[in-house]
Amino acid sequence: MKTDWLEIVLEKHRRKNRILFTRESPCLQNLLEILRRQSRLTAVQWALDCAEETAARLCQRVPEDHRPQEALELCRLWAHGTIRMNEAKPTILAVHAAAKETGDPVTAALYHALGQGCSAVHTEAHAIGLPIYELTALALEYGLENCRAVVENQIHHYEELLLYRESHQEKGPWAPFLLRKRPNR
Repeated sequence: MKTDWLEIVLEKHRRKNRILFTRESPCLQNLLEILRRQSRLTAVQWALDCAEETAARLCQRVPEDHRPQEALELCRLWAHGTIRMNEAKPTILAVHAAAKETGDPVTAALYHALGQGCSAVHTEAHAIGLPIYELTALALEYGLENCRAVVENQIHHYEELLLYRESHQEKGPWAPFLLRKRPNR
């Protein structure tokens, strides 16, 4: 018998876990399957597309904080090969630091989601971190009793966006390391 993803989330919340979803979450398995068959470039483009949406949500919640947009802009430059990791990495770390500065668990999860999405340029394994944190934010924002539809709709959105990216590549140039053929984790 399959365990309902919401039961797992409720148990994690009961245990006071700050992250309510994981790579093993039943509701993320289809997304992971789709993600694993993508090129690294597609996975990064998808993660940055998702990060763009997360940054917009953060802008609504914390309009005076420009770190999310700065991190996203520099990570896009990094993906295009315009700058190197050492120039983008401090902005990613600043976004994760912002998560520790806020007292709001929803905003903190969104900062971490953005940081994970931007970090996908470094390794595609970070790409799934964005949904893990963003779905945590949604579950907390809508309340565990009321989050099923919004979480499932968001997962569907991730899947649709990834499938779109699979067939609609952004124009390059791209950093050479993103063009190497290797399986996604």
